Amino acid sequence: MAIFDTIILGIVEGFTEFLPISSTAHLLLASHILSIPESAFLSSFVIAIQLGAILAVVLLYWKTIVFDFETMKRVAVAFVPTAIIGYLLYSLIRNVLFESLFIIALALLIGGIVLVIFERLVQGQPLYSGESATKMSYTTAFLIGCAQSLAVVPGVSRAGATIIGGLSLGVPREKIVEFSFLLAIPTMVAATGYDLFKSGFVLSGGEWEMLGRGFVVSAVAAFVSVQFLIRFIQTHSFAPFGWYRIVLGTAVLIFLFV
Repeated sequence: MAIFDTIILGIVEGFTEFLPISSTAHLLLASHILSIPESAFLSSFVIAIQLGAILAVVLLYWKTIVFDFETMKRVAVAFVPTAIIGYLLYSLIRNVLFESLFIIALALLIGGIVLVIFERLVQGQPLYSGESATKMSYTTAFLIGCAQSLAVVPGVSRAGATIIGGLSLGVPREKIVEFSFLLAIPTMVAATGYDLFKSGFVLSGGEWEMLGRGFVVSAVAAFVSVQFLIRFIQTHSFAPFGWYRIVLGTAVLIFLFV
């Protein structure tokens, strides 16, 4: 993998991780466009550089992480469903789902349709309240975690599933977006750690260097992306992301079958 490739993938990961458009799908599609050969290292790279995006959230929300114990307890509860499903289905996710452009394109398309329809159903509700939400119940947190677990399928979008799940349960937009940011921390750390453990840390010095480069670029891009999304939801719905997913998913399906 060339230096240019790692930089491009780092930018793609960082900017798409917290948007409801599936960073994993974009990374896998980008790797195909860049003609990067499929390999065990590429799969690990795609997962591991997500930690760079997580660093941006840690820097932006460190006060919540350190001092808001009640919120972080709910994050821990929400993490449980994904941890269980990710552990049980690891081989299927890594060796089958990550290898199928058809599944990725279909997930992008269906997820986009769901997002657009959902926004039509909640049309008229305030986009941004600017108010402090009451602490969500543990049941709500767990159900949001169940929604996130759907994102083990590449193309579904962890952020998208979490946000729709939260909005469906009555969590204000700005609060579910923030909760989605925080929930990404244990989710991505666990996914990366478990993947590197399963791979046996068999990486050369050059591969560690590529991971490091992708990590740094991803962190910078994610820092920009998080702040963009926070501003965006104050005046916009998530429907534009849904239409983008529909267009991209359809384009990939046409590419595969025409």
